[in-house]
Amino acid sequence: MKKYDLDRLRNEKWAKNILLCSAAFLTVVILALIVFMGQQGLQTFLDVSPVEFFFSAKWNPDDGQYGAFSFIAGSLIVTFLAILVGGPIGIMGAVFMAKLAPKWMLNIMKPAVNLYMAIPSVVYGFIGLTVVVPAVRDFFGVPVGFGIFTASLILSIMILPTVISISTDALLSVPKMLEEGSFALGATYWQTIWHIVLPAAKPGIVTAVILGMARAIGETMAVQMVIGNTPRLADSLFSPTSTLPSEIVVEMGNTPFGSTWGNALFLMALVLLVISLLMILIVRRISAKKAVEA
Repeated sequence: MKKYDLDRLRNEKWAKNILLCSAAFLTVVILALIVFMGQQGLQTFLDVSPVEFFFSAKWNPDDGQYGAFSFIAGSLIVTFLAILVGGPIGIMGAVFMAKLAPKWMLNIMKPAVNLYMAIPSVVYGFIGLTVVVPAVRDFFGVPVGFGIFTASLILSIMILPTVISISTDALLSVPKMLEEGSFALGATYWQTIWHIVLPAAKPGIVTAVILGMARAIGETMAVQMVIGNTPRLADSLFSPTSTLPSEIVVEMGNTPFGSTWGNALFLMALVLLVISLLMILIVRRISAKKAVEA
């Protein structure tokens, strides 16, 4: 065997070992996070019943009330509304970039969309606080512009780059022969996009939407700045409320470590982590199903 082949095999072995070590380290870190938050968070149930924590909306640590239902509901509602607005807009933007935009425009827009992901969330929150909140208050005639509607609007804008980027890649990966076969059968361009291209790219588009939801449900600063941070269950789209991440940020710095209050915040973080991991598992399942079908 030539020296070049020996060096190549040695380099490949080193690269394989480095990747395995990196994967193992990442696994250990994730498990450590789950164990640490679980160890602290589950101690909440020594003083608070699971029924109260998950199904009560009364949060008043000074009176020993630790109902987190309003925060869980706020997170889910804000995420659902954000993806309800940002999902279709992002998919339409992806269709334009992948199938309608000229190549020179695609080469400009695709890197630009990726750059939008790097905008800090506090920038979105500051714009929402100074522009969107007053606009919502004046346009809808509500007492305050803070609430679920404003937070969902900001989040829908924040998840657009994720949905557009991944959906565009999914649409571009659809084999050209499927489109050519559709044209050969007499279908129009829009019929081909709607009935052929979009169904073929469905697993990638669903992945984009779920990752957008994961980004939305874990967002902290932008939501914290525009949602009102009130520990109460919202009764309308314009009612101030709070989410799991925003409430953790607001209260963690003033909470004694090891107290029931602090443990309840750790449990809220654990719930948030579990929801995010479930979304990632759904993405993995969709990807695996796509590989089997291919």
